[in-house]
Order: sequence, then C-alpha cells, then structure tokens
Amino acid sequence: MLQFRNARPSDADRCFLIETSAYEGDEAATLEKIATRIAGYPEGFVLVEVDGAVAGFINAGCAHVVEMADEAFKELVGHDPEAPHVVIMSVVVDPAFQGRGLSRALMSEFVARMRGMGKSTIHLMCRDHHVPLYERFGFAYDRPSASDHGGMRWHEMSMRL
Repeated sequence: MLQFRNARPSDADRCFLIETSAYEGDEAATLEKIATRIAGYPEGFVLVEVDGAVAGFINAGCAHVVEMADEAFKELVGHDPEAPHVVIMSVVVDPAFQGRGLSRALMSEFVARMRGMGKSTIHLMCRDHHVPLYERFGFAYDRPSASDHGGMRWHEMSMRL
C-alpha cells in the first residue's frame, strides 16, 4: 500500500541512504543538506512509503527567479516558501523499490500538492537518460544546463501548473 507524507527530521538518515544509493558520487546530497531541506521546507519534501517503509522522495525549494545552476539554493539559500516557482533538487526511489511505478506516483502526488499550494511552475535538472522520463511526466525540455554539479552534464526542464 502506498502512502505519501511530508518528511520529518527523523527521516533524514533514511532519505540520505536512498539518495546515496541512487545518485553517483558528488551528485548525492549530503546528510546535512537533506536535514536542512527537511527543516527548511517540509511542504516541499514529499515521501512515498510502501507498506510503511520510506521508498523514495522528492524535495524542492521555491524561488521568485529560477537559476538552476545556483548551488547555494540546494541548501535553501534564497528559498522563499511564498515564491511561485518550485525547484526540484532530488527525485529518488530506492533501487530496491524501482520498477513499480513509484516515481510516476510520487511525481503525480508532488505536482498535485504544488498545484494545491498555488505554485506557477516546477523546474528540475536531470541527466541525459532521464529527459524522456520527465517528458512523459509532463515536463518540457528547456535547455542544456550551465550547472556542472557532480562533474556531470545536466538538462533543465520545466512544467507549467
């Protein structure tokens, strides 16, 4: 059974384990960044649980002006919960739970919550192989990103709500 909820401080360790199991090297957020995101904007940190176990999450912040290559924003520097634009920092499903449609269910829940909060757009960066996935979720391709986060090549995508 799937359940969705906002993250709590006690979820930081589990979220860090999922983050580091799914992202390569420096792509993964540190435990400190995850704890900061949970504490700073729990409304933008949505978990999916399968039979009571945290299986994945999406976390984000909000901005008046979106600058996807802004590394400080990943620690919620410049975040304003009242801002109209949502910037996703992580979309992660534990590899043990992948292949069950959880990323689609999680994204649908996240988008519905952001619409309910009156947000205007959702933005994210992804690697080459995830562009088609996010297009299927309703995101439009914007451009190659100026970010070199983790020494990787990224693409910027967005969705109007």
